[in-house]
Amino acid sequence: MDSQDLKQRTTTPAAITSDESDDSKKDNKCDNRRISMAKRGLRSLTIGVSIPVSLTLLAIYLGSGKGYRTETVPFWFPPLAVLHSASVASSFFMGVSAWLVWAEGGFHRRSDVVYLYWAQLGLSLLWDLLVFWAGLSWPGMVLVMAMFGSQVACYKAFKEVNPLSSQVLKPCLAWTAFLTILNLRLVFL
Repeated sequence: MDSQDLKQRTTTPAAITSDESDDSKKDNKCDNRRISMAKRGLRSLTIGVSIPVSLTLLAIYLGSGKGYRTETVPFWFPPLAVLHSASVASSFFMGVSAWLVWAEGGFHRRSDVVYLYWAQLGLSLLWDLLVFWAGLSWPGMVLVMAMFGSQVACYKAFKEVNPLSSQVLKPCLAWTAFLTILNLRLVFL
């Protein structure tokens, strides 16, 4: 091999800085795009969680536990504040789970998922008003069973779209199972 024919490539400092500045401009553009996407994601998460939580808080405010207080309940029944706090937490987890499905495009790919989610939310709000405000245990039992069924259907549908969202739903399922037992006990008081 002829080493005399090889030429060493040199770059001037100005060429290096212009190349580096082009790369840094590209990196800044990507960083700005990522920050913008993160802000939109955080905004949509806030909206997706605040709607079910605020509706649950509204149902709690409207119900205010009139029907629950008048009945004699067993010692193992949690206080009303604990029931309401757990309902708000369940709405929060349901909202996060629905947002995870929405972020994956699951509401557009499977239109039944959004209906299952809204059915579950509506049933939980109605159950809270029927049982805690009106004191109607039998209709509440029907609603809590339907709510549990819609949550199981949500769990299965959400799992197909985003497995993490189905994991977030597990505390909601456990809470609804507990509410079913509680409502069953209220029916036979």
